[in-house]
Amino acid sequence: MTVTVIVPTYKPDGKFFQLMNMLKRQTCKADHILIMNTEERYWKNSFMEGLDNWEVHHLSRAAFDHGKTRGEGAKLADTEILVYFTQDAVPADEKLLENLLKPFHNPQVGAAYARQLPAEDCKIIERYTRSFNYPDTSRIKTKKDIPELGIKTYFCSNVCAAYRRGVYEEMGGFVTRTIFNEDMIMAAQMIQAGYGVAYAAEARVVHSHNYGYMQQLRRNFDLAVSQEDHPEIFAAISSESEGIRLVKSTAAYLIKQGKPWLIPDLLLSSGFKYLGYKAGRNYKHLPLSWVHRLTMNPAYWENR
Repeated sequence: MTVTVIVPTYKPDGKFFQLMNMLKRQTCKADHILIMNTEERYWKNSFMEGLDNWEVHHLSRAAFDHGKTRGEGAKLADTEILVYFTQDAVPADEKLLENLLKPFHNPQVGAAYARQLPAEDCKIIERYTRSFNYPDTSRIKTKKDIPELGIKTYFCSNVCAAYRRGVYEEMGGFVTRTIFNEDMIMAAQMIQAGYGVAYAAEARVVHSHNYGYMQQLRRNFDLAVSQEDHPEIFAAISSESEGIRLVKSTAAYLIKQGKPWLIPDLLLSSGFKYLGYKAGRNYKHLPLSWVHRLTMNPAYWENR
């Protein structure tokens, strides 16, 4: 299978450099690497030293969109598989691409996404969240899994994900105007069309964040906005029950680890997430000035 790696960047830093270094070492090499870079002044060609078959395309910050920018990258590719990374996702080993491509030997699979491992500085609650959302067992999710998995049936993450280009194009590509969740929207469309989305647990990237309370609120606000804007996908499936299950499971884990004093932090963090989610679901009723304070992506609203 031929592969194009596509990475949107903004102020690329040391983690992006590590990502590029690990791409050099993969057992399965990318045929082409496309960088969709926001603001040319932050770019250095030295990031790509030692790599062949790469090109960079620059855009302004105002022109960036989670779906459209990744879609523009797809239009520049002519390979069978499109692999997306975020600039802060570092392959955990040399077999990431090899393992990410294995599910595509099944012709039913339209997309596959990698397991995300916590970084060394990751706090215990976020570390557990990673293991909850990214277990060590692979599976292929299809429409028949909705009664069991609910919203997680549609889960997919462009932190590290691959798409069969033919199926991706059949779905019309990523939505061209979205604040967030372009990956999940595409996965949901594939599943509703009868394709499978594979979780490839053997394909591993190191990626985690230690978000503060307000960052959690803003991230969940944007997530909920994307769900509100796509009722054809998300209206019939609740996200809230999965959130409650995560809180209960994390609290039990903290008790088992002998760290019950972290439960108030868990509850506060979860409360901020929930407030952000509910605000995002009701963003159409909020003053625009509030929306600008609640979002992680103010440029999206300026262009809307």
